[in-house]
Amino acid sequence: MKVVILCGGQGTRIRDVASDIPKPMIPVGGYPILGHIMKYYARAGFKDFVLCLGHQGNKIRQFFMEYRSQVSDFTIDFAKGGEVTFHNYHEDLDWKVTLVETGLDTLTGSRVKKIESYIGDDENFMLTYGDGVGDIDLKGLESFHNGHGRVMTVSGVRPPGRFGEIGHDQNGQVTEFNEKPQATGGRISGGFFVCKRELFSYLDGNRHDETMEAEPMRRIANENEMMIFAHNGFWQCMDTNRDYLLLNDLVASGKAPWITE
Repeated sequence: MKVVILCGGQGTRIRDVASDIPKPMIPVGGYPILGHIMKYYARAGFKDFVLCLGHQGNKIRQFFMEYRSQVSDFTIDFAKGGEVTFHNYHEDLDWKVTLVETGLDTLTGSRVKKIESYIGDDENFMLTYGDGVGDIDLKGLESFHNGHGRVMTVSGVRPPGRFGEIGHDQNGQVTEFNEKPQATGGRISGGFFVCKRELFSYLDGNRHDETMEAEPMRRIANENEMMIFAHNGFWQCMDTNRDYLLLNDLVASGKAPWITE
């Protein structure tokens, strides 16, 4: 099953972290968050990727074209015709990565429509954003989607708590304090979708300004063609400097839930 990743947005709310690279290439623990997402899928057996490029897409192309030199130390021996020796490259990637230019200002639904031909004859494909990580059970997500037969499955996550949660009794006595817990209220979309190819029939190929999360997904839901896969574990997007610092702190402390190797 192919994994489509939306990588073309402007990332305006995180420009203070890095304005010279696209948001999916912002490093978390020294490695682009896009790479973290792809490694997580690959560990679950999903290794065929389609990247929807847009804003500064050339930086993503360059990263994959020069992947070994981007992630390892190396020596160039010019006396031997520029022979390159990689010193600490231990990855044996068996991924397939298709990079597709979907337009600078194109919105999410229109980006997905533009990669329709790259899905081929596959009945289903996975879809996510290039800025969110979690410990989603991807095989369970796939099984759940295949079991219900609807057009789309969305992973429903608990929104991360922004402030300390205080439990108290009727007299004002604090009984519990949790620093920035996962929220216990309603769920939000965490991305990590699985879609039947029928999704493309909900998207307008003549537009570049169609937001998938607006009319197309509302219509799918209204037609009872959307199901939620409830995820109670970790999930975090990287929209702001605060999110960036949080994710980097998790990696630095060895407590990143999405890293299992």
